[in-house]
Amino acid sequence: MPTTSLLEVDGEDLESQLPDLIAELLTGVGAIVIRQAFPAEEIAEARELVMHYSSLESDKETHFQGASEDQLHLQTRVWNLLNKGEVFERMVQHPVVTRIVGEFLGSAFIMGSVCANRLMPGGPGQEPHVDYPYWDMYKRGEFPTNINSSFPLNTQATVLLDPFTVESGATAFLPHSQATLVYPDESDRDRFHRDAIRTLGDPGDCVIFNGMCWHCAMPNVSDHERIGILIEYLPKFVTPLEDLRRGVDAEVVERATPMLRQLMALEYPYPELMDQIEGGVQIGRDIRS
Repeated sequence: MPTTSLLEVDGEDLESQLPDLIAELLTGVGAIVIRQAFPAEEIAEARELVMHYSSLESDKETHFQGASEDQLHLQTRVWNLLNKGEVFERMVQHPVVTRIVGEFLGSAFIMGSVCANRLMPGGPGQEPHVDYPYWDMYKRGEFPTNINSSFPLNTQATVLLDPFTVESGATAFLPHSQATLVYPDESDRDRFHRDAIRTLGDPGDCVIFNGMCWHCAMPNVSDHERIGILIEYLPKFVTPLEDLRRGVDAEVVERATPMLRQLMALEYPYPELMDQIEGGVQIGRDIRS
């Protein structure tokens, strides 16, 4: 696989850099990186919690590993992280990440999921894929006519809790693959593995990428685990992957900041029981305030 450096985010000069960052996500390589976005103490706390919950919980749903079912014990997911520690509440609201995502998906974006992926030594890789809500586009007939890549419906952020190296199975993705919104089939895999690049980095780094990019976790052939926090951001009108409205504990909702409430889709009214809400004009440019 070739090596290509990702465009790095300058948090000190973010506003002037935003046009280049958005272009890179939509029509460029497809991914950017914030180096050392999170301090070492937050990374350590998050890692300890992921290890704790993954040792307690039974196997959870995972994806894109149908060819490696005999090795799934070497890979563990921890879902619904908002219930697993306040550090995750802070992570999903990182101000630089949310500013970039808001510019890319619209200011009222929501969060579709926040989970951890723990890949142990010997753990298998995944098939190349695209992410939710595109992730089952191999069922092409279930998607609208002429669905295309001219605008995004997903942004992914991966927070590195361990070194992401070639040996530990750092995520591979194919640059510019977001330009054509299709699910990679078996005939694409040789090209993917020949031309894909790796999201290499250190604990505390945060990689942001366009969910239309072809990507996959690679096998962990190192002697250490590789844990990442996977945060999915969506436009406000896309159905989230995780049901955060029902799944997040009441105390998390009670202390939620305005941004966290937005991320949990608590500020977006739909779906609504339309025959039970107050009458009158609720939506429209000419609505009277």
